[in-house]
Parts: sequence; structure tokens; C-alpha cells
Amino acid sequence: MMVELNVPGPFTEPRLWVKHQAVLAIALRRGSIEVGLRRSEMARRTYDAGEMSLVPRHSEKWFRNEDLHSLCIAISDAALTAASDVTSDEIELRRVDKLVDARLGALVEAVNAERIAGFPSGSLFLNSVEQALAVALVNNYAVRHRSVRTHRGGLGSARLRRIKEFVHARMEDEFTLGEMAQSVELSTAHFSRMFRKSTGESPHRFVLRHRVERAKELLRVPEARVLDVAVACGFKTQQHFARVFRRMCGVSPTEYRREFLRYGATCVLETRSHDTPTLASLPRAGL
Repeated sequence: MMVELNVPGPFTEPRLWVKHQAVLAIALRRGSIEVGLRRSEMARRTYDAGEMSLVPRHSEKWFRNEDLHSLCIAISDAALTAASDVTSDEIELRRVDKLVDARLGALVEAVNAERIAGFPSGSLFLNSVEQALAVALVNNYAVRHRSVRTHRGGLGSARLRRIKEFVHARMEDEFTLGEMAQSVELSTAHFSRMFRKSTGESPHRFVLRHRVERAKELLRVPEARVLDVAVACGFKTQQHFARVFRRMCGVSPTEYRREFLRYGATCVLETRSHDTPTLASLPRAGL
């Protein structure tokens, strides 16, 4: 997925706009553009904040940005192929100039919020959103395609175990949805659908939950720095770690540690297992 912020520039002359991937664009505030297939036939269009447009791949048009601030998301051929289980040449999306779709809008807004935050969630989050966008576009805006195949059941216990082992082995690293799917020898789209059926949550949510659970274990080491815990659990920044931890646990990492040491120390002495982390086992964040 490619994410691009488009804002009015200093150039007032029309330019040729060429896109070789399908693009979903959303207006971030009310504004206007001039657009047309020929420079001599350009027309003015005004978009309200939240209105979207869908541009099929291999599109060319003349374009002049008057005062429109927009976010453009390019959906890869690989994502569209995975969503439809056919080759990308067999997928043709409709052009929609004034697109109102609550599901697509929510997904695009999630990407924009991630962009504003500096993309702290990494590739796995963007891969997951791109796949969700691709499935929605193929199902609702394709001119021709084979229907997305439905599958009964979910992932077997052996594959779920391998996924958990993969996540724990790569806890400190950034990895993609495709790598998770490859670890159990499935296509990305099939894996995403089967994973949600098996666990009731998205792969991204599953990984975040396991990272937070691991963080709880590491925070029980009194001397461990919160920054080191964040790094050990695969978070890019301490701020992102604290925000995710509070959202999932209701308290900050520091508050969790304080309450644990105050009330949980006695219970921990009785239940601590041999693999409880020590301060020496923590990776150290760079200074």
C-alpha cells in the first residue's frame, strides 16, 4: 500500500496524472479540483470532507488542484489478486467520482490516523487494512471478477500453534501479514479470513494482544526501563507502546507496574514460572 498526501502546490498549470495502481482518494477538507481526460475538456469538481473517489489502475487524466487537501491510497495488484483469487489482469474496478461507502471510509480514516501518528503500527497494520480495502473493492466495485471464495471452518490447531510460535519468535521485529500467512503456507486473503473465523480477531489485533501480554511480564521486573520493554515487544516508540497499552489495559505501563508491585508481588512469588524474564534478558534500547 502506498499512502500519499496531496495538497495544493505552487503550480497552477494542469498536469498529466498517471496511476498504474487502483487509487482510493478521500477529501480531508472541502475543496475543488479541475480534471478531465483532455486538457481542453477539464471540469471543476468540488468535494466535501470525507467524500471519496475510486480511480481504476492504468488511468490517465489531466489534473489541477485548486484548493483540495486529499489522501490517496494506492491498492496493489497483489492485494486485489489475493482478494479475488484470480490474476490481476482479470480484475477491473469501476471509476466512481463521488463515492460514499461507510466501510471504505472507516478504513481510509484509519490509514489517515496512522499517517498523522507517524505510522507507529508498522507494516502489519497497513497490510491488514490494504487487504480489507481490496476485498471491499473487489466485492462491490469490480466490473468483472470471480466471487471471493468462501471457506468453512477456520485454521486448524496445528496452524494456530505455528502462528503463535511465529509471533513469539518475532516479537521484537516488524513483520507483514504476508509473512504470517507464509508461515502456515496460505495466501494472504485466505489466511486473514480463516484467522478471524478461528480467533474472532484480526491478525493485527492478535499480535498487539500478545505483545501487550509479553510487556506485562517484562514490566514485572522492577529495574526494567519502560523504553526497553517497548523495544523488546516490537513497538517503535515508547509513546506508541504507552498508548496501545492504555487502550488495551486501561492503565499506563508505569501505572500497571506500580499497581502490580503494590498488590501482586505476593501472588507472583507463589506462581512465578522458570521463564519469568530477568533484567539481563531484556534488549536495551539505543540511547
